[in-house]
Amino acid sequence: MLNRKDLAITFFRASGPGGQKKNKTESAVRIKHLPTGILVVATEERSQQRNLEKALQRLEERLQAQQRRPAKRIATRPGRGARERRLQQKRQRSEIKSGRKNWQD
Repeated sequence: MLNRKDLAITFFRASGPGGQKKNKTESAVRIKHLPTGILVVATEERSQQRNLEKALQRLEERLQAQQRRPAKRIATRPGRGARERRLQQKRQRSEIKSGRKNWQD
């Protein structure tokens, strides 16, 4: 749960289509999470309250995503087929390179 003391919430006029209502009201919301510096903005709705709810939801998602840790990779050995393919590619490359050696003979 978010602590309201950690948030800096500002309201401003949204730009774009929406007519006179959108141009007169400060319905857009900008929230900055002070401890992390994450900034989210919501300007889609004409209602300030709905934009506030959307911005809070986005902020929670961003904070959860930041806390997620990627799963540790477990090192595995390459299979038999992968080793054989690698050796085959090395042989082919070796033949190409050895074909360049004595081209004047």
